[in-house]
Amino acid sequence: MSLTQILLDATNEDRTHTALVVQATYQPVGGLGNIAMPPTFPIEERERDLTRKYLVADRLLDGAVVKTVTFDQEQSQANRTEKALKQARDEGRIELPMLEMRTPTAHGEVRITSFDAPHRYADAYWRDSTIDGVRFDQSEIGRRLRSVTALDARPLYEREPTSLIYGAWDSHRKGRWPKFARLYTAVMYGTNPVFGARRGGRLDPVNLTGSVSSKDPVAWEYAAEGAKKTTGSRLSEIGHGNIAPNPVPGGVTVAEVRRMASISLAGLERLRFGDASPQAAQTARATLAALALAADRLAFARPSVWLRSGCDLAKMSEQVGLERPGGALNLIEVSASAAIDAFHELKEEAAKLGIEMASDVVLVEPIPSLRKAIEVTVAQAPTEEG
Repeated sequence: MSLTQILLDATNEDRTHTALVVQATYQPVGGLGNIAMPPTFPIEERERDLTRKYLVADRLLDGAVVKTVTFDQEQSQANRTEKALKQARDEGRIELPMLEMRTPTAHGEVRITSFDAPHRYADAYWRDSTIDGVRFDQSEIGRRLRSVTALDARPLYEREPTSLIYGAWDSHRKGRWPKFARLYTAVMYGTNPVFGARRGGRLDPVNLTGSVSSKDPVAWEYAAEGAKKTTGSRLSEIGHGNIAPNPVPGGVTVAEVRRMASISLAGLERLRFGDASPQAAQTARATLAALALAADRLAFARPSVWLRSGCDLAKMSEQVGLERPGGALNLIEVSASAAIDAFHELKEEAAKLGIEMASDVVLVEPIPSLRKAIEVTVAQAPTEEG
C-alpha cells in the first residue's frame, strides 16, 4: 500500500490507529560512555550544584521509575523540523507557502520566514510589517489569516499550514482568537544520567597581569601591577590574562538517548474546514499528516543528529509506525523523499476537492520602528553558532 493511501486510511472517520509514531534511540558519537552536553538553564548564582542547570526528571519507563535528563524539549524539536522544511523549500524539494522578511543591516541581511517566526502565523514580525505598502493586518493576506476560526482552518491551511501542525495562538491582538494545539510532539531525553565534572578557564601565552583603565576593548590603557587604578578592571575582562579554572557544567554519560515523536490523529480529526465536503476535509488532514511526517524525516531520518556543541548523537535504532490502541505499532518504511512525494500528491488531490494550499512566497517589509530595532540588535548580537 502506498504511503498516500496509508495516510488517507489513517485520517478517515473509521480510523483504527491513534497516532503516527517515531521511536528512536541514540548514543554519543564515539560510543556510550562519551560525554554529551544537554541544554542548560539558569539557576541562582549561589547555587553550587551545577547539575541543577540540567532538566532532570523521573519517568516511568518499562514499568520502572528511571531518572532522565532532557536533551531536547518539544519546542526545540519543532524548531528543528521547521528549519528542515525551510531548507527543503529553499532547495526546491517541497512546495510550501511562505511569508518572508528580508532586512539589510550593516552586518548582513536578516531573513525571517514562516519557519522562523516564534508565533508562526500570528507573530509580531508579521503584525509590524507591510505588504505592498499596506499594514499586514489590513492586507488581503493578513485579513484572510485573521478570518481563521475553530470551525474553519482553511485560511491557515492555505497560507500557513505549519501553524496547524506545530500549534499557534494569536495572543498579541485584541479579541478572542482560536487556539490551535500542536499536532506534532517530540522530545529527546537520556536515561540514567551520570553527571560529569570539568573546569573552564583560559591560559594566556604571556600570562599578562595588571589592570586596565576601561573595559572598552579598543580604547583602554594599561596599568601595571601596583599602579593607581582608575576603575580596577581586570585584563581578563577585555580578553587578556589568565582565568583560573572554574567549575562549569560537565555534561553527562547516559545509558541511551531516546527520541519519541508523534503526530496525533485525534488532533487532526478535530480540525474543521468550514463547508468543505467530508472527502475534501479528510484529504486536507492527510496532507497535513504527510507534511508533519516529511518534516520529521527531513530533520531526523539521518544516521546522526547534531543538537548543540558537545552533543553529536549517532542513531542506534529507529522505527516508524501507526500506533494501535494499546501501544503496538504497525511499522511502515518511510523516507523523507517518500513523505514529500505523498505530501505533494495529497496536496494536489485536496486542491481538486476545493481546499487549496498555496506554494508562493509573500514578501513583507518591516515598519521603520521594527527595522531600526533589528539593525541595532544585530549590531550588538554575539556571533551565531553555525
